[in-house]
Amino acid sequence: MPELPEVENVRRSLLKLVKGKTVEDVQIGWPKIIHYPLDIEQFQDALHGQTFHGLERKGKFLVFQLDDYSLVSHLRMEGHYSVHKKGDPSDKHTHVVFGLTDGGELRYRDVRKFGTMHLLKKGTEAKQLPLSKLGPEPFSADFSAAYLMDRFRKTDRIIKAVLLDQTIVAGLGNIYADEVLFRSAIHPCRRAKTLTEEEAATLKSQIVQTLNEAIEAGGSSVNTYMNSLGLAGSFQNKLYVYGKKAQECVNCGTMIEKIKAAGRGTHFCPSCQILE
Repeated sequence: MPELPEVENVRRSLLKLVKGKTVEDVQIGWPKIIHYPLDIEQFQDALHGQTFHGLERKGKFLVFQLDDYSLVSHLRMEGHYSVHKKGDPSDKHTHVVFGLTDGGELRYRDVRKFGTMHLLKKGTEAKQLPLSKLGPEPFSADFSAAYLMDRFRKTDRIIKAVLLDQTIVAGLGNIYADEVLFRSAIHPCRRAKTLTEEEAATLKSQIVQTLNEAIEAGGSSVNTYMNSLGLAGSFQNKLYVYGKKAQECVNCGTMIEKIKAAGRGTHFCPSCQILE
């Protein structure tokens, strides 16, 4: 699943392709992708004549800003946006096509069909699902060490589970949770409430630093991820623990281990990240 750095790179590349373009029609091959409104014709009619003015990101969500609406889109496992000329070859995995007045098409392709779209009145999206349930952005002023400590004290869950909880911090997923915990020397199975203020400060700092580094590297192409220009990321070459099972730790030479934590495959160094 694309995480914050990958979605941010999709946003940056896709904005260049759609800004100023106007929707002529919408073709939907897999209606279950449209979560709101449930009336597909209403979705199609509302978008007719709407122009793309901006593209924002909240956590792992893309938010297309049009004249009167905000289109909130989650890529889930393998969702992908690209722009083509009308008549260009397509395939069975292209499920939503936004025909554009300039003769182009914005296509949404999703092999697993897990992606979602919500079309909401512009200006209301932050107060409605799915965005209303999200925690603060890692780059926002609300995301601080004090905020993390407050949330940690209120849970008995392990830190890996807390970092994956999108209601606590928006955008972190399995790859970057493993990476920031390694960089912070915190075992993924530590109870969040046992972390000290110093550890919370380190964790906050490493979350911001790691995500920034990943964004600048174009994200991590560990599966099928590419941005909307068809470019892969390179941060997978800088990962310290994720996907490194049985490889030597860059810090101490101990073999990286992989366990199940918070229901996810979790990578860590047993020497650098001691479970206290």
